[in-house]
Amino acid sequence: MKLLILSNNPDRASFRQRFGIYIDYLRTEGIETEVHKLPKDYPARWELFRQSAHYDGVLLHKKTLNFFDARILRKHAKKIIYDFDDAIMFSPHHPDKKYTSHFRLFKRTAKLADCVITGNEYLAEYAKRFNRCVWTLPTGVVLDSYKINVEKPDDGKIRLVWIGSKATLKYLAGLIPVLEETGKKYDNVVLRIIADDFIDLENMPVEKHRWSAQTEARDLKACDIGLAPLPDNLFTRGKCGFKILQYFAASLPVVASAVGINKKFVNDSHAGQLADNTEQWIEAITELVGDEQKRIEVGRKSRDYIKDFDCHILAEKLAEFLMLFFAVTKNE
Repeated sequence: MKLLILSNNPDRASFRQRFGIYIDYLRTEGIETEVHKLPKDYPARWELFRQSAHYDGVLLHKKTLNFFDARILRKHAKKIIYDFDDAIMFSPHHPDKKYTSHFRLFKRTAKLADCVITGNEYLAEYAKRFNRCVWTLPTGVVLDSYKINVEKPDDGKIRLVWIGSKATLKYLAGLIPVLEETGKKYDNVVLRIIADDFIDLENMPVEKHRWSAQTEARDLKACDIGLAPLPDNLFTRGKCGFKILQYFAASLPVVASAVGINKKFVNDSHAGQLADNTEQWIEAITELVGDEQKRIEVGRKSRDYIKDFDCHILAEKLAEFLMLFFAVTKNE
């Protein structure tokens, strides 16, 4: 089987965790993949769409299609699988508006596809409005990367940690009042940020670690408590909680906003606490900061829960799904 995979940016974390980590395994199962970055200019993009006729199918990652893109890809591709792991049907700039250009583009793309793969059930419910074949595959974690021995700094500090990107740093910035108040209460608490951009605090030291695929696991495992703040809106409810899974892989207890899949991960794992407001955030962080034994016990629960998200397990599920999908639809 030959599968053409198309993405706006194959280097982005979303693509890497959704498909990049599975490509080698898919090859061992007889599924050859070819990954292409979608050209920005129309002639080159449409030529790539025409070439899709030489493959058994196309897997379109996250990109929504305009009228002409949709028409040309559908004309040439034998089968189209559409995958997304964000609430791309809503605008992140207008997260409370249901019907924007984002929704129209998403609707067209979901209806066009022969099947849709989503990152969680919230996204799946929207996809089911426009497509009868919807399958949910959670984002996977390369747990082998976290099987390293990391000695935490022997400096008496307790490290809160947030991992993310410049695009999502605003969610951490929303937690500044909580962090400042915590810094006033404790002189041994530090915030570590693992990202490509940073914030500063007045009452708490900030360790700025530039994100790298080679160092993220080590940087996380040297910390004590993972933070996963989110505002509650239509867009953020579609988040797939990869940040929390990374904390769990590093055996960290988590404090998270009670939004979307955060609630499921924390409630099912018993590996953290949910917070809805400033007072609850401060209370949850204070409890974990003041109880080392609890941090260790909760960390064990997070490590147990994350096993089901191991990339090896999810690679098998993805391969099985693809083989079944193409077998069932071969003569359609």
